[in-house]
Formats: sequence, structure tokens, C-alpha cells
Amino acid sequence: MKIIFLGPQGSGKGTQAGLLAKKFNIPVICPGVIYRQEIAKKTKLGKIVAEYLNKGKLAPSDLTNEIIKKRLKKIDCKKGFILDGYPRDLIQAQFLDKITKIDLVIEIVLSDKKCLSRFIGRQNCICGAIYHLKFNPSKKNGICDKCGNKLFIREDENPKAIKKRLQIYYQKTKPLLKRYQNIGILIKIDGSLSIKEVEKAIFNKIIF
Repeated sequence: MKIIFLGPQGSGKGTQAGLLAKKFNIPVICPGVIYRQEIAKKTKLGKIVAEYLNKGKLAPSDLTNEIIKKRLKKIDCKKGFILDGYPRDLIQAQFLDKITKIDLVIEIVLSDKKCLSRFIGRQNCICGAIYHLKFNPSKKNGICDKCGNKLFIREDENPKAIKKRLQIYYQKTKPLLKRYQNIGILIKIDGSLSIKEVEKAIFNKIIF
């Protein structure tokens, strides 16, 4: 299975991507996670990305495209993969078409109001894991269950920044969703349900 997860910030797509990946034993690939890891390691790539982020800009598409292309060549992607946070627009989608064929696109639908409320208590890990103090807490407070690293709150996850990110998401993703709907590989899932209910809804729709 080669799957794309789409959804606004706070919709729970990262959590659901992780749960589905575990079921199928395939990797979740997220450009943002790759970039944060490179920044933490202070690599050449990390320094380049940090320059963009420090200016409040996204990394350019050509850089992100090459990162994805390189990652998809790794052996753990042979059985399939899940893309979270990519593609973000039609240009990236067209590039993706040239290097692989996507089987399914899952859109997690959630209102802006609920998206904003979910960021209160949200915690992140450098490995890509996402937790929430109320809805999905880590076993040990402030520590990642997967890798043991300290959890943190992203600087761009305050209400003002989230509203701006939501505007950008809808602007760029609307034509993307229409494209995948026309192809016939888009399914929509109600993200307002509990984590378990959303997980069940996704699994029921993709197992034919």
C-alpha cells in the first residue's frame, strides 16, 4: 500500500498515519520530521532548512522533492509507505507521480475550531511521534514512548500561527484534493471522532 494522509493541522492525521503504518508494517515518511532530525544533527541539509525556518518560510519544493525521492528508494519502502505532510501542492504531486504510483489518499476532515482546540496540550518528539496531554498522553510525562527523548511544543503551534497554517493548507490543498478525487483514490474520514473510532473508520474503508 502506498498511501497519502492529508488533513489540516490538529486533525490527527499524524497519529492515524502511525497507527495504520503499524498495522501494515510500513514506514511513515514526513518531510517535517526528516528536516527536524537533520537540524538537530546539525547536518548540511539541516543548516539549509534552518535558514528558511528562521525566516518563517517553508523549505522550497525542489529540496523537499529530492528528500522524498531519496527516502522512497530505501529498502523499507519496498512493501509500501505512508506519506504525511507531502505532497503539499500540485507541483509536489506531479513530481510524486513521476517517481511512484499512489494507491490511496486519506483526508481527515475537521473544523478549524476543533483543530485549534486540539493544539492545547499537544506535544511533539524529534522522532516524529505526537502526543496530547488529554487525548493521547505518553506513558511517562514529557518523555516519548518510542525513543525516550524529551517531548517539546513546536514554536509554530500557537493560535496565531495555527490560523495562518490552516489558511495556507486550504489554499494549497483544495486543488490537490480535487485532483485525487477525480482520479478516484480519495476517501474522507470524520476527524471529530475519538482516535479509536477514526482508526476503525479508516481500516473499514481501505479493507475491501
